[in-house]
Amino acid sequence: MKKRYIPLVALGALSFLNAEVSLPNIFSDYMVLQRDQTDPIWGKADPGEKVQVTFGGQILNTKADKNGQWRVELEPMPAGGPIDLFVKGEDNEIRINNVLIGEVWLCSGQSNMGWTVNKADDADIEKLMANNPQIRLLNVPRKGTQDPQDDQAGKWTLCTPETVGDFSAVGYYFGRRLQETLDVPVGLINNAWGGSSAEAWVPRDLLDQDEQYQAHVDHWEEKSAEMTDEKFVEQKEQYQVERAEWEANGKKGRGPRWPTDPRYNQHRASNIYNGMVLPIVGYGVRGMIWYQGESNSGRYASYEDLINLMVTNFREQWGQGDFPFYFVQLADFHAESEEPTNNNWAFLREAQTKTMDSLENSGQAVIIDVGEGRDIHPRNKKTVADRLARWALANDYGYDIQYRSPQYASMEVIDIPAEGDAPAGKAVELTFDYVTDRGLYSFDTKDKIEGFAIAGEDKQFVWADAKIIGKDKVHVWSADVPEPVAVRYGWAINPVVNLQDRSNGLPVTPFRTDDWPNE
Repeated sequence: MKKRYIPLVALGALSFLNAEVSLPNIFSDYMVLQRDQTDPIWGKADPGEKVQVTFGGQILNTKADKNGQWRVELEPMPAGGPIDLFVKGEDNEIRINNVLIGEVWLCSGQSNMGWTVNKADDADIEKLMANNPQIRLLNVPRKGTQDPQDDQAGKWTLCTPETVGDFSAVGYYFGRRLQETLDVPVGLINNAWGGSSAEAWVPRDLLDQDEQYQAHVDHWEEKSAEMTDEKFVEQKEQYQVERAEWEANGKKGRGPRWPTDPRYNQHRASNIYNGMVLPIVGYGVRGMIWYQGESNSGRYASYEDLINLMVTNFREQWGQGDFPFYFVQLADFHAESEEPTNNNWAFLREAQTKTMDSLENSGQAVIIDVGEGRDIHPRNKKTVADRLARWALANDYGYDIQYRSPQYASMEVIDIPAEGDAPAGKAVELTFDYVTDRGLYSFDTKDKIEGFAIAGEDKQFVWADAKIIGKDKVHVWSADVPEPVAVRYGWAINPVVNLQDRSNGLPVTPFRTDDWPNE
């Protein structure tokens, strides 16, 4: 529904009026305001124009500044609604209908966050269940630009079987879990863009302060400088020719890809920040969930610093403290690994784990058991969302549940006695943090623990045997490595792993004990 403009003067006098008071589109019918904290409301009017905001018994008065900008802050409110919001200028009044107060979360990242309910598992039955007016959805349209924007075209909608299909599956399932548990309204803002590089989410001036980001920045600046409107038209025309040929040949193999303009795409530094973040900066939120990393796997060395930079900037721009930032570690993908090997995805996962440990009020959902070898987009988005929801429910809403996957803590080389057919020798004893009282568990197989590799001083990894010892310890060894010095677990683009917490099924976080370079 559109905002309702209520004129305060006779129609015949309109030609003598200046610009009317206005609001950005994020303030629209069906929106959700964040409970229990101040909620900014802002907009435009004539310089010096008086503006009054009325909501739920609060009446706030202000004036537009010399640039025609105005802003007020609603006092903290408990969950509730619906309530109508009124914004009154000197010549017009805006009415925003059916506003709820509850929990608001940003849902950002690349295609695995943008992946819609329509494309996820059980979409038909999930949509049938989605008639929930206590959940509100806002899709921010994709827009990449170097010019900072102050508005976006998306508006809030009710969660219904008709609307939920085109919303982020991870975002929706996360929000639904919160709404059903907390019994309060939930607002979800989806501003994901498939394939987006993390650099596109960061202001250019911040990236330019650190040399480690410059190769990516310069690459897309060069491509942008080479592109013209005429060249892009030619590329689109060429695509149509190639598409027609592909269809005429029976659609064999992969079809041609629609060209993208590097000037406005999701890789150029700051494009998403300017076009999709700035228009919503400051809107009251509880926190942010993030699913991204595939597009940065080749630049894993800078990823921890880059995400710290991005989130720190977001928090500063929002001005709402160090709000929670919960993210998804990369899933398994491509062919399963036959031999222990290095891979950029393994190093990117490691950078993500380091981000959780270095960035305050952040958390990582491990999904190394959820991926699909043939598709970079796992369809099982409910498990992903549940693991994110665990973090929020425990840390932000006070529920006594386990939320963090078991994580490597320490190692010690020990002597082990002969047992059965295994001779005496040396093993690595690993200790894990964040294990519940029921201890570690090998899923699907009773005795075989999969996913461990071991190496000696020669740095040559081989598959290892492993055994759970007590609640939180694992012994790892191999007859081929008599003097072990390092262990890796889940260290591949698609590792075969099965170690998890027995009580909740949270998988052990992939790790390595060494710090050897990627060679």
